[in-house]
Amino acid sequence: MNNNTTPSTLEIGAAYIRVSTDDQTELSPDAQLRVIRDAAKIDGYLIPPEFIFIEKKGVSGRRADNREEFQRMISTAKNQPCPFKRLYVWKFSRFARNQEESTFYKGILRKKCGVEIKSVSEPIMEGMFGRLIESIIEWFDEYYSINLSGEVLRGMTEKALREGYQSTPCLGYRAVGGGQPFVIDEKEYEIAAFIHQSYHEGKDMTAIARTANEKGYRTKRGNQFERRSIANILTNQFYIGIVTWNDISFQGTHETRPCITDIFESNQARIRQEYHPIARRDPSSCQHWLSGLLTCSVCGASLSYNRSNDLKKRPDFFQCWKYAKGVHPGSCAISVGKAEVAALDSLHNVLKEGNIDYEYIPKTNPKIAGRESVLQESLKRLETKEKRIRDAYENEIDTLEEYKVNKLRLQNERNRILEELEDLKHETAKDVVPDMQEVLKRVQDIYNLLSDSSVDNETKGNAIRKIVKKITVDKETKKLHFFYYVQ
Repeated sequence: MNNNTTPSTLEIGAAYIRVSTDDQTELSPDAQLRVIRDAAKIDGYLIPPEFIFIEKKGVSGRRADNREEFQRMISTAKNQPCPFKRLYVWKFSRFARNQEESTFYKGILRKKCGVEIKSVSEPIMEGMFGRLIESIIEWFDEYYSINLSGEVLRGMTEKALREGYQSTPCLGYRAVGGGQPFVIDEKEYEIAAFIHQSYHEGKDMTAIARTANEKGYRTKRGNQFERRSIANILTNQFYIGIVTWNDISFQGTHETRPCITDIFESNQARIRQEYHPIARRDPSSCQHWLSGLLTCSVCGASLSYNRSNDLKKRPDFFQCWKYAKGVHPGSCAISVGKAEVAALDSLHNVLKEGNIDYEYIPKTNPKIAGRESVLQESLKRLETKEKRIRDAYENEIDTLEEYKVNKLRLQNERNRILEELEDLKHETAKDVVPDMQEVLKRVQDIYNLLSDSSVDNETKGNAIRKIVKKITVDKETKKLHFFYYVQ
């Protein structure tokens, strides 16, 4: 087709543009689009603005589900009939650097949508031989990406071993570059100190998040706080000088302050001592200190707190929320007053008898739990690495000797991870179960606190949760069965 093609005879095309973050010679998005439009015009194609799909800078080509514009392009192509006949890219690697995904999505475009795909910088002939060349280009791009990732990881690992700073700074710190220690950001550090001190004063994580948001505080990324973000800050050892990157830890030289370091370990002890099931809300989110503990004997659902419109006719009460929704017949409810008396009576009887049946729940050490999570993730990554070196050998990229060396290296890494996981199990098993005297002392302290009418709802809620796992309300007898635990 020549340059004299008139607009009325032009076919409709589309352009997909993504800039690689690891290619210093990469054309800018505008430059790519200009070259693509010139090539399309020569081919007799017009690319309207609505069919130009440009990813945001820095979006990786490894996974298609992370690329919004790519998914929008595929979705647009699936419309019947497809609104464009050819998709232009600067390079095939811009389409995808994962050969499996590339084959999948190209199959959708070509077979289901009738769309041709053309790389303007990698012209190839039509037919099966051209497809073979295209597959080789894609395979080389994926290998390059994997190899580059490995080189970057090795460089970052070496930097960490030399005690260089390279992770994203946590709240309260900012990077200065060059691997130098992070420095304190006064405005942010004030927020981090508020969080640590509030928890030390007895506030639960949900209450801290709520108060922080009310004060206008924001996370490092500018989002509102939630329980999870508070927990991450409370357990981050960077605040006491320990730097961790990808399984490597060292004592940093960045500035720390007593307002956090002096209370950090006691906060960790509180975190380990508190039993917090996933579905249980913090006391600050509950209307009563028994909320979240009472459960229905019929269905196991929690009993929600209900305020009475007329206290003279009916007091405030707890009612199974599933019964309220009509899930099961027969009301499972108890008045707030009776529930409070039953809770105090149960604790009083324990003290009177000098004995208690309880479940021992091992303490959750956030350091050990976090480390275990990291090691498990490392094992998953090892599986991917092992598959890649096997593929490299089978495709004659690596020699047998290279394959053996890589396999041995990965096996040694796997053995090291498994040994560390085993050590963590032994560390967890070292927990000392408190004796009966210690448990009764805890019960006495909690009983005294719950009996004090001047103590607020949140404090009582935190206290009883340190000894009571759940309370089942028997629908038939209206009796409460207490399930105690210790850590």
